[in-house]
Amino acid sequence: MKKLLLDQGLPRSAGVILSQRGWDAVHVGDIGMAEATDVEILGYAKQETRVVITLDADFHALLAVKAASAPSVVRIRIERLKGLALADLLEKIWSIAQDDLSRGAMVTVTERSLRIKHLPVG
Repeated sequence: MKKLLLDQGLPRSAGVILSQRGWDAVHVGDIGMAEATDVEILGYAKQETRVVITLDADFHALLAVKAASAPSVVRIRIERLKGLALADLLEKIWSIAQDDLSRGAMVTVTERSLRIKHLPVG
């Protein structure tokens, strides 16, 4: 399962690069969800079995409060990544956390660490 949904604030070019590499990656802005709420984005990702990639901490909080088991969310805590750097980072994350993401997880990525919490939380 290499199906990703990239949130606002992330470069659309990362989705294009990943698609060229064989991933099923879409950006919320490319599917008419640029103005969607976090809850709507989570609902869409769950329905489409996509992993949400975001800069926004609210997604993890929403999953925890609802004790949700899906969708998986990767929060990137690295600012100003360009498309190629983000695509490369996502491939690295996938190589480490693929099994966790397929079962349901919240992943937080910083420049120095990768933390995984399995869903549901609580």
